[in-house]
Amino acid sequence: MHTVGELLREWRHRRRISQLDLAIAADVSARHVSLVETGRSQPSADMVVRLAEHLDVPLRERNRLLLAAGFAPRYAEQPLDADRLAVAWEAIGRLLRAHEPFPALVVDRAWNIVLANRALDAFLAGVAPDLLRPPVNLVRLGFDERGLAGHIVNLSEVRSVLRTRMARQLARAPSPELVALYEEFLASGEATAPGAAEVAVPMIFRFGGRELRLFSTTTSFGTPMDITLDEVSIESYYPMDDETAAYFRNQGT
Repeated sequence: MHTVGELLREWRHRRRISQLDLAIAADVSARHVSLVETGRSQPSADMVVRLAEHLDVPLRERNRLLLAAGFAPRYAEQPLDADRLAVAWEAIGRLLRAHEPFPALVVDRAWNIVLANRALDAFLAGVAPDLLRPPVNLVRLGFDERGLAGHIVNLSEVRSVLRTRMARQLARAPSPELVALYEEFLASGEATAPGAAEVAVPMIFRFGGRELRLFSTTTSFGTPMDITLDEVSIESYYPMDDETAAYFRNQGT
């Protein structure tokens, strides 16, 4: 079992931050950071949290740091429909409904779809039933040949963009589940640069001879104090041309 000092040093190396830089950011001495990392000084719970904040350690891993230092975890993990998260759940539902007739969905840290609006249904016809059994994984849905992969015109480009995004996610918060997903669908293949004229990298779908061009944005909660909220994000999709916009508006009528 790793000590809290070893874990903090591991996170500091992962963030490529020197002891001095961390000390300045956390308003402590570099000597104190060194003593904590080597186990010669036992940090308080508040100090553990302060250092973790400046190292951008996810809440789940902050609990692990606190446990390693001999303290109780500070961050709860509850389902989104728990009473304490009712306000957040209501806000998420409102965002998804307001985005219709265009697709929007909520994914957890492993890219499992937690909630989606009705516009997503337009993409799911013909998808293999086992890919739609909960939890539906967005990466698997998108890149499995029995899912949407056969409908994505610029599949290599989309895979390259997601590969970069997931690599950053793994650097911030590695997990065996995420590593397995990356290796299954994203590890192989060459990087593909987007077209020079593109403002955002599109996802181009072809259904029955019709092409739909979409780009996406990602929204997350600011300063969450619950692990569940810390690990979910809202993926919203927007049309890149009038034809795509008209298609979704017609679907909603």
